[in-house]
Amino acid sequence: MKNKQIPFKRIQQKLQKSGLLINRESPNVLSVKSTNDVGLESKILMPDTFPIEEKAIHQLMDFAKIQHPDGGHVKCSCATPDFHTGSTIPVGSVVVTSHDMVIPQAIGTDINCGMRLHKLDLTYDKFMENKEQWVKKLKGDLLEGTRNIPVTPYAMKALFDNGVGDFFETMKNSKQEGIFQKIDYQQIEKEIYKLHSSAFEKGNSNFAPEALQNMSRDLIRDPSMGTLGGGNHFCELQVVTEITDRQKAYEYGIKVGQLVVMIHTGSRDVGFYVGTRWADKAKQKWPTGHKHLDSKIFPIYGEGVEDYLTAMHSASHYATLNRALIAELVRQRTMEVFGNIDCSLLVDVPHNIVLKEAIGNVHRKGATPAHAGQDLLIPGSMGHDSYMLSGLGNESWINSASHGAGRSISRNEISYKAKKDKSILGLEHVECITLKEERLIEEAPGAYKEIGPVIQSQVDEKTVSVIAKFSPILTFKA
Repeated sequence: MKNKQIPFKRIQQKLQKSGLLINRESPNVLSVKSTNDVGLESKILMPDTFPIEEKAIHQLMDFAKIQHPDGGHVKCSCATPDFHTGSTIPVGSVVVTSHDMVIPQAIGTDINCGMRLHKLDLTYDKFMENKEQWVKKLKGDLLEGTRNIPVTPYAMKALFDNGVGDFFETMKNSKQEGIFQKIDYQQIEKEIYKLHSSAFEKGNSNFAPEALQNMSRDLIRDPSMGTLGGGNHFCELQVVTEITDRQKAYEYGIKVGQLVVMIHTGSRDVGFYVGTRWADKAKQKWPTGHKHLDSKIFPIYGEGVEDYLTAMHSASHYATLNRALIAELVRQRTMEVFGNIDCSLLVDVPHNIVLKEAIGNVHRKGATPAHAGQDLLIPGSMGHDSYMLSGLGNESWINSASHGAGRSISRNEISYKAKKDKSILGLEHVECITLKEERLIEEAPGAYKEIGPVIQSQVDEKTVSVIAKFSPILTFKA
């Protein structure tokens, strides 16, 4: 389902009235400049077959002109092909600030929402022999609360301070209960080194929820740990359908016909805890006597920048652990049903995070780091293909790629239209396992852009190269 596309000239005219000049530089690239703010401009990697959202353009330009009265500024910005309107800041946007400024609202509460991919040494036919048993076990863990993940407060403190490596080292030396009774810690240690570099940044447990570090308790059962969360988060079983980079695929040990599991989730309640507090702090720290920005987006300048980044990384570590534990649930259940098979990690990458890079503080809101040689994942909707790719380090696009296909229709709009015509949802060949019927409608393939042009436009612009393509078999959504 796609909205009727508004003629480009009409969009140009409407945006010009509000002081924005938009032009198409090529079939893939839009440029936007402000006539009111000298030097304010941005690029959007947007295939000409995709509709342009005026509100998202305004949000991007508001995001790109943020500055602090005492200093600190935005250096450059761009947007990826999954670009669409967000609550305040558009999804699929990348903004670089000077190192002395950070924008907590840019990332919000879903800190280190990201993607994780594991291979399963199974073929489709072998899986189908015991599919029902496998689905029943994971449905319990992912949707019905049968998972058992007891952690020590010492492990949680280690997580927030130093990341998942220290978490698992602490748990290895603790009493083994629940999921930890069957964990292969040697395998976990190998996988730690496959994580994105952000997984090794320093955090600080003082910025994390005290309830998760209550030293008076022997064990903590955090209700958010090992959970997907709502919205577009998922755990999906896929089959490898195409190999493009044979050397990379060989290094990863994947081949056509093999199954993989892709996980998309983030920092859950911990991200909400950290994100809301720092958005509030940014507003509170705004200098007295200075007018609030029209966008109501508040940056932090100078003192407080490093504290925010440390707090954010503390929540980011929780997100990385959350994906790892969901993957461990999948691994243990798969081995229970199919025996001792390889279920090793291939890629884990964030797409909602601020990273301190040479160019400045890079804020990626629903965009994925794509530095040269860095592998990443771009999923389609639950009815369309997903991709593993290599970043090419394109500085024109701030070493970034899209984090998915991107919505073409809002959740409210697709729900409204589906009441009149359910055929627009595109659910004919989708197997979605969920306890919430509305999730099928809100996250239907018909609500998303086509993944093919999203990928091809980025290949054309030399931001990424394709390693392999996967097609969905079934999807768990909470």
